[in-house]
Amino acid sequence: MDVDAVTAGALAACVGAAVGLAAGLAFKASERAQHPPEPPRTSRVPEGVDEVLSVLRSSAIVLDSALDVVKASPSAYAFGLVRHDRVAVPELVELTERVRRDGQIREVQLEIPRSRDTTQTLYVSARVAPLNSKLLLALIEDRTHEIRVDEVRRDFVANVSHELKTPVGALLLLAEAVEDAKDDPEAVQRFAERMQREGARLTRLVQEIIDLSRLQYDDPVASPESVDVDSVVEAALDRSRVEAEKHKIRLTAGGTPGLQVLGNVEQLVIALGNLVENAVNYSPPNTRVAVGVRRRDDLVEISVTDQGFGIAESELERVFERFYRVDPARSRATGGTGLGLSIVKHIAASHGGEVGVWSVQGAGSTFTLRLPLHPHRTGQPSAFETPVGKETP
Repeated sequence: MDVDAVTAGALAACVGAAVGLAAGLAFKASERAQHPPEPPRTSRVPEGVDEVLSVLRSSAIVLDSALDVVKASPSAYAFGLVRHDRVAVPELVELTERVRRDGQIREVQLEIPRSRDTTQTLYVSARVAPLNSKLLLALIEDRTHEIRVDEVRRDFVANVSHELKTPVGALLLLAEAVEDAKDDPEAVQRFAERMQREGARLTRLVQEIIDLSRLQYDDPVASPESVDVDSVVEAALDRSRVEAEKHKIRLTAGGTPGLQVLGNVEQLVIALGNLVENAVNYSPPNTRVAVGVRRRDDLVEISVTDQGFGIAESELERVFERFYRVDPARSRATGGTGLGLSIVKHIAASHGGEVGVWSVQGAGSTFTLRLPLHPHRTGQPSAFETPVGKETP
């Protein structure tokens, strides 16, 4: 009797478990029927397109038939071409719509604001073509640098033409004045002196244009040589020594001796010589122009400090522009062309360095030329060593 009770209990438990299992399976089946599993997602971009887009230099945008962005390169987002999965440039949207309608490949040049908060313009070349029956491909190439270089070249030619007209016109007028005053020896002498000044200014302008043109094609990195900084300082000071003595300006040099850099010695003498010459020209009599040399980490800093009139803060960013003059009247008096500092900037950049300026009006200026230190020949003995504050002979 006890065995039958135990058997009956076990059977009842098994039946209950089977019923519970069946109910669970039925519930899951019902859930699957109501919510069928999503089919595996497939890429909307044809196979291989991702790999091709990743190596393109141009910004790339893939659009579907509704002109929604399916795929876009990071640069397309960075340039503001795509926002919220839509093309953000109306001209480009119009171009893609036309290509979608007739399937013809089209190309257009666009000017796009860099962002809402700036006036900078991005110049691009956009080309749109069908990728297949459902997708379009837009390739956008940034041509901003190329166009800006062309603008700089055109501006340079225009500026050169204007600058050459001034001394040439002055010489013609002075020649006529000499002819009219041929019976007045004092007037002839006066006009002749002015002709000499204008002729010297014209000669210097032409020479600096030639120097600047040569620098653009003469890369010192292609065949660098070891350059002794002390020798560069000495040669640069020698270029302005006569003019400095004429205006009673003391030239001094000092700092860390024996430093060396890699580059072209002639170019570096021109660069530092232009800085010293500017300091002399813009300093009042009985003042000092000092050249200091020091090592800062892996750089050589050559500073030219004057006690002149200084430069307004608003003009500091423009002093290295071609033909820009802080004081046009004084530049004409000293024969300045406005090219000297732009040549310094170009030489510094071609040597892997830079040039900077600090100035306060009424307190003088300091121009600093920074160049990479020679990697293998630092601390060499030098024949030129002048303590700081001592005048050069």
